[in-house]
Formats: sequence, structure tokens, C-alpha cells
Amino acid sequence: MLFDLDDTLMAHSAAVDHAIDQAQRGAGALAASGAAGADAGGFVAFAADDPSAVRARWRELEDHHYARYLSGELDFLGQRIWRARELLSPYGVTLDDEAALRWFAEYVRGYEDGWALYDDALPALDAIERAVPGVRFGIITNGDLTIQTGKLHRIALWDRLDLTPLRADGSIDEPERSGRLVTSGELGVAKPDPAIFVAAAAAFGVSAASCLYVGDRLATDAIGAQNAGMRGVWLARPDRNLTSAAADSLVAGALSVGADPHAARATPPGTAVPNDATVPAGVTRIASLAELPALLA
Repeated sequence: MLFDLDDTLMAHSAAVDHAIDQAQRGAGALAASGAAGADAGGFVAFAADDPSAVRARWRELEDHHYARYLSGELDFLGQRIWRARELLSPYGVTLDDEAALRWFAEYVRGYEDGWALYDDALPALDAIERAVPGVRFGIITNGDLTIQTGKLHRIALWDRLDLTPLRADGSIDEPERSGRLVTSGELGVAKPDPAIFVAAAAAFGVSAASCLYVGDRLATDAIGAQNAGMRGVWLARPDRNLTSAAADSLVAGALSVGADPHAARATPPGTAVPNDATVPAGVTRIASLAELPALLA
């Protein structure tokens, strides 16, 4: 039983909104303290902007530049620098690389403060274990191994899922643990490429066909898993519904089972689709993790 992490088990978007709200409030205080120097006016303008507009812009930047990182165009710190610069430059704030990383480090502190599981996560895991005795759990995430490991410890899933990481050479740190953490940062391949799903199944010593994978992205998660031979489940939470414009931004073919995974990867990982989107044959849609035990009965 495999899961995506962010916006599937952990409320990533809520933590992002919490952090960017803190960043706006902090910008006003920074300007008032005199520490912002020539950029003080820009930080004041940033602090005064509509929070909902700032959140939306930050999500766009996260989607765009994180996709550049996953494709290899940027390194991990590079995507952070670009996101910070492009968020603040419209307000007249100019950040060199060092200043951008300092700003992002403050943002990360706010993001970490907001880390929390969805309310349905632990009850669903408990119910799945009752429905399928001996089930083993794993995580497949398009993220950095160190960051995602820290996140899983903080939200108490590391030991709950009995996780240990899969390494790039195929080795397992602690083979006696029953769960597996598979990250794009370690393997060098990202969802929806079938290779990362196949590697996860191999880390358990099973075929992809014996795995069920749940994630909040239709193309990246559910269809990606389905194309790798797993049973793909799309978690379409009502509070994650986006507009049809977001769906229209999907690349051609990204919403079909059997599509070229490299074409699908061009879809920003944060791109979602409306919850009433047509789901391809073979993919199951659920609105809550509470629905999973019934799928396994």
C-alpha cells in the first residue's frame, strides 16, 4: 500500500499558506526595523498586498520552479532562489543568491511550523491494517530525501509506517523495517515516470501489479502508478478542487493511461484538475482516505 506524501497524507498546501502568511507579516516588521535598507519600500508593499493573491502567486512559482528542479534544469537550492526572487521582485525587492536563500530559510521555518497530518490519515491507516492483516506501507514522493525524512519524523509517520529509505543503488538502509520511503531526490527519477513506481515495488520484493498507490495528482500520481502496472487511486479532496483553467493547462495526453510519461512530466507537479474531471478507465477516484479500506475489502 503506497502513498504520496504532500497533500495526500500531510496537509502541504495548508502549511504553505501558513508560511507565506507569516512571511508577509514578517516583511512589514523587517521594513519597520530598518534592516531592509533600500528594499524597505518593497517589503512594505509585499506586506500590504492581498494575502490570497500572494498565496496564489506563491503556488504558481512553487509549481513552475519545482518542476524545473525535477527535470534537472535547476538544482534544489536554485529552485528556492528563483521562487524567492520572483515572488518579491514585482514589489521592488532585489535579492542576490545569499539573500534569497536567507529569505527562503525563514519561509521554511514557517512551513515546518504548519506541518500536520490530514485528520483522516491515521484512522485510515488503522482501518487498512484491520482490513488487510500484514499490509506493508510505503511512500513515493517527488522530494528531497533529507527534507521528506525530517517531515515524516515530525508528523510521526516514520515509525507509524515503519519506514526506511531506498537508496539510488537499490540498497535499503534498514531491511528489517517493513516500510519503504522512495524519493525522486535520491533515485534521480520523478513521478510520473514508471521507473520510480517500479523501483518502489522492487524495494518491497513484489511486482507493481500487487501494489495500490494513492496520490492527490491525477496525472502525476494515479495515472503514473497505473502506467507502471499498479492500481492507481486519485485522492480528489473537495478542498483541493481547482478551476477548469488549471485542467486546461495540462499537456496533451497527460490524462490518459498509457501516455508518454516524459510528456506527462511536463505538467507542473502542482497542477490539479477539477474534482469532476473524467477519470481514465482503471483509475479509482476517492474524496477521502476513509474510503480506502472499502477498496481493499
